[in-house]
Amino acid sequence: MKRVLVILLTVLMILGIGFSLSSCKKKEVKAEAAASAEPFKVAFIYIGLPGDLGWTFEQEQGRMMIEEELGDKVDTTFVENVPEGPDASRIIRQYAQKGYNMIFATSFGYMDPMVEVAAEFPDVYFEHCSGYKSSDNMATYFGRMYQARYLSGIVAGKAIAQGDSIGYVAAFPIPEVLRGINAFTIGVRKVNPTATVKVVWTNTWYDPVKEREAAVALLDSGVKLITQHQDTTEPQKAAKERELVSVGYDSDMGKFVGDSVLVSPKWNWGPYFVKTVEDAMNGTWKTHSYWGGLKDGVVELSAFSDKVSQDVKDLVASETKKIESGSWDVFWGPLKGQDGSVVVADGAKMADGDMLGMNLFVEGVVGNLGQ
Repeated sequence: MKRVLVILLTVLMILGIGFSLSSCKKKEVKAEAAASAEPFKVAFIYIGLPGDLGWTFEQEQGRMMIEEELGDKVDTTFVENVPEGPDASRIIRQYAQKGYNMIFATSFGYMDPMVEVAAEFPDVYFEHCSGYKSSDNMATYFGRMYQARYLSGIVAGKAIAQGDSIGYVAAFPIPEVLRGINAFTIGVRKVNPTATVKVVWTNTWYDPVKEREAAVALLDSGVKLITQHQDTTEPQKAAKERELVSVGYDSDMGKFVGDSVLVSPKWNWGPYFVKTVEDAMNGTWKTHSYWGGLKDGVVELSAFSDKVSQDVKDLVASETKKIESGSWDVFWGPLKGQDGSVVVADGAKMADGDMLGMNLFVEGVVGNLGQ
């Protein structure tokens, strides 16, 4: 009997040791798996330099927010000064081949290159800024910047004498830029009905020399205020050198140029970037066409310069509430085109599709499409 008990106890001890070793082994495997889990890799393709203090600067602020919010769960990187066009395909493809899980292409001209690469890498998430083409693994994102442009136009219109002209340094005659010019002009003429907005095209997003030259040409023509759709602060600096005021764009340009910049319509990409990356990490990402506005916080106005009066600030606040509530938007009628023809009838509103494909100037704009 004793012998049987001894044998049973021995067997139980062996089994216990086995279970213990098995349990330890499982814990070790889990620990090794956790240690070897790679961070979610995200790459950004930039048209300019993060130090441009404008467009790329704000995209970079968003990238850094991803790192701040998600920490070691992510690994982000960027490449700067990537030309739009065929070579962008090579750059985007390189990051997909390196094992990056998500790629953001931050300029309109990257659209077709990204479409091409997205088809080759169905397991990679692709996000394209300001375009209109998408697929199962490629989404688009942008913001209703025209809303903030309109508000900045009110500030500009109040800053000049009745009937004066404003200079607008513009990149390319594409819908995004035309929406901004038109919305700004509508804001200007709300408070200054005879003012005009004079447009000069640079045909570049980022070229500090060309941007300054265009601003100087406008200033030489007699405009009293400068604004722009470019990537640097050079137009604002040119205005300041003439002791004139300006309206910024992309980022809070008053921080870099001074209080001669009355206000800046600016981007706030961080919250969108963080949510999009989290969705991809969690497996809940779906293709989409994001176009948020003032109420979503993706577009906003910077702080006002001390040169802006309280009554102007109050008017801007009132107009902001109307837009955010949905009771009114910038391209609601009545609205006339540059030639005086009716673009949007009284009581009607321009559809999103028409805004996204905009190819016209509104009344008050001086200049030609594409020239």
